[in-house]
Parts: sequence; structure tokens; C-alpha cells
Amino acid sequence: MRLSDTQVVDTFAEAFPMWGARIVITAQSPAWAHEAARSMTGFATSVIGCKCEAGIERELDPAETPDGRPGVSALLFASDREGVAKRLVERIGQTVLTCPTTACFNGLEAPETVNVGGQLRFFGDGYQASKVLDERRYWRVPVMEGEFLVEERFAVAEGVAGGNIIVLGRDVAGALRATEAAAAAMRSVRDVILPFPGGIARSGSKVGSRYSGLAASTNEALCPTLRAQVPHTDVPAEVGSVFEIVIDGLTFEAVRDAMARGLEAAAGAGASHVTAGNYGGNLGPHHIELRGLVPGLRDE
Repeated sequence: MRLSDTQVVDTFAEAFPMWGARIVITAQSPAWAHEAARSMTGFATSVIGCKCEAGIERELDPAETPDGRPGVSALLFASDREGVAKRLVERIGQTVLTCPTTACFNGLEAPETVNVGGQLRFFGDGYQASKVLDERRYWRVPVMEGEFLVEERFAVAEGVAGGNIIVLGRDVAGALRATEAAAAAMRSVRDVILPFPGGIARSGSKVGSRYSGLAASTNEALCPTLRAQVPHTDVPAEVGSVFEIVIDGLTFEAVRDAMARGLEAAAGAGASHVTAGNYGGNLGPHHIELRGLVPGLRDE
């Protein structure tokens, strides 16, 4: 298939269920809200090595936050409900509670909840206090600066992880330029995050390895430097560099929308080829076909 001058492979991205939560962090200034959010979402590119996947969703105006201060929303995903709960307590406790002027709130409406502030309150060593507003309990934890305000329970819901597009270019500069354009377009979609640095992964992986105990290893079929050494390659002769964007979202529709915007932007920025990663349908139940994803995509 073709979109503008970009060849689009007739394939699909294979996504799978994961549990997610939205964290709203507020602070005295946007700068401090961002500091806490960046710290909380660090080292969270893949559940394979980080136990969770997390990223900043968007900046929030004071009118959008529970306490009327500047804020940031972030999403965090893990393999199960219990995993989300553990990561929330760990990360909020170590990176938001410790950050100057911050407060932390649940940002998701869903029937299932996990105890977060109710665990973090123990840092107050008996001096903590609680208040219930609109049937939600908040904890005020004393700290040297003043108080850390945190909501007791955070909602969790089943989301979708592993949506992706893979962008190929004739050289590193061209491939990166097209992938950066795709990532920027995807960030306009709410309810999704791109968990890798800058939203982009240069080290797309396959499941398993020839080395025992390694859960994932380099995807040699998409490594341009291995084109002549592997039994099968997916890298055309004119391609010199490949990048991947992985998308996690609270809904299937949001992930699909992000993929569509990314595909269109990558083609508009001069990508040589765009494809997607899947495992033959054996990994996850959510299959997002590139065919029909955007208007103007046509058969060659």
C-alpha cells in the first residue's frame, strides 16, 4: 500500500490487555508538577524490565485540577491490578511525596480502585490526618516543607498496550525526522502514552532469545546492519535506519487513533516505509490493521 510517497506494509499491530491508572500531580508551578511527573514516569519503558510502563499524558490547566493549581496527568500500566497498585505506591511515594509543593490525585473514573494514599499516609508516623470530600478520602501527610496531600484510592481499569508503528528511512536523520513527527502527532491524543524515551524506541525487540533466561532480544529482521547476515530480513535495500513507536492507552479507540495520526505524520515527513509489529496473532487479542487506518491509503 502507499500513502503519499511512503510504502505502507499491509499488516497489523498486535496489542494486548494491561491495567492502567491516571495520576494527576499538581504543584505550586508547572515546573514542579513536571519535575514530579518526569521522575514518577522514569524507568518505565517496558514491563519486561521495568515492571510497568508509564508516561506523561498532558499538561493540565488549573481549572482542570482538583486543587486549582497547575498540573500534569500521567498514565501508568502494569500486567495486572495488583501490579498497578504496587507501582503507584512505590513511585508516588518516592517521587511525588518527595517533590516540593506537590499533591497527588486519582484522575480516572472506574469502578475498581486500589489503596494508594491509604498506604502512603503511614509516612506521617501517626501525625497524618484525613478528610472526606464528595465521598472521596484524602490524606494530609506532614513533611518538612508543610503537607503532602494525596487521595486515598486510585481507580484502575483494563487498557490496551503494545499498539505500535515502525518507521523506516533511508538514513538515520530521515528516519528519525519522520518518527519524531509521528510521535508529536500521537501526543495530541488523550488517554495514551508513548513510554519510550521521547516516545521512540531504536531497539525494537522480539519475544525470546537464543540465550536462556532472556525474555526479549533484538529484532534482527529489522536491523539494517544485519540484512546480509540473517535468514530473513524485513529491511529493504534502500533503508538504512528503523525506529518504533509503542503506544499504551486506556481504550482501544485511543490507541488506534494515535496509530492513525502517527502513520499519517510519518508519511508526511518523508518516511520510506511504515509497518507494524505483531506476533502472528499469538500475543494479544487486539489487532489494529494498517489497511484503512487513514484516508488516502491506497493499494499500489
